[in-house]
Amino acid sequence: MTRTNLKEKKEVFQNNLKVVDDSEIKTTSYNDINLKQWKNYSHIKTDTLWEFPSRLKEGGHSNEYHGNYIPQIAQQIYERFTKKGDIVLDLFFGSGTSGIEAVNMERRCIGVELKDDLAESVSEKFTPKQLVTDVNIICADSASEFAKEKVKARLDVMGAKHAQLLMLHPPYDDIIKFSDKKEDLSNCATTEEFYDSFEKVAKNGYDLLDKGRYACLIIGDKYANSQHIPLGFECMARMNKLGFITKAIIIKDMQGNERAKGKTANLWRYRALAGGFYIFKHEYVMVFQKV
Repeated sequence: MTRTNLKEKKEVFQNNLKVVDDSEIKTTSYNDINLKQWKNYSHIKTDTLWEFPSRLKEGGHSNEYHGNYIPQIAQQIYERFTKKGDIVLDLFFGSGTSGIEAVNMERRCIGVELKDDLAESVSEKFTPKQLVTDVNIICADSASEFAKEKVKARLDVMGAKHAQLLMLHPPYDDIIKFSDKKEDLSNCATTEEFYDSFEKVAKNGYDLLDKGRYACLIIGDKYANSQHIPLGFECMARMNKLGFITKAIIIKDMQGNERAKGKTANLWRYRALAGGFYIFKHEYVMVFQKV
């Protein structure tokens, strides 16, 4: 669904909503959805198969950075699991999708990014005022105590002790190298080291998240040494180990954020047929709750 269609649906919803007193409003503690008007929220997905034919490119979004997740995921997760004014914590901030959509949807965001040059360039996507009131970008290793303390300090400035939503979109192990920094999860020497490093980041996220609130992990698997490596399920297990409970495992098609293989498509098909494997066309959007 495009942002235009989403906006139209929301306008229809607002026009149809006739609230005269609080008795006609019923919401959960973690979102603004009026359950007494639940039929008007058809744009919100409640099934576990998400298909988006294309990446949203309006509202400040772009696709110049390979590996960023599509904005439609943020739209769905934010409306389902946050209220206006809530703070989203993204510990793999990247090109800023979480922050851009936070501003678009009247939320706030703290993003932690390892690469200083990327953190600096992403800050240019926001106005000076937004960088004071709505979005804060911290350049640090998300697994470190330093990053944790910086986030705490920013939360204090924003008038909160914890974030209300945690977004995690780590590298898919070593599939794409994002930097030459040793702290970069895409540079882990082994997949087991990747899991351990991811767990450290997730632990910081757990400690910085309000009790009862939600976390979203966006991740895919990998294929190496002639076998399927289920990165998503092991990362899920690590989050469960920390104290998160799994609320949903959503399968999302990759056509919205995978750059076209072009002339190499037939080569990948040949390799699959020859090697006895299948070409990835999905990734996971896993939803957790801190209990």
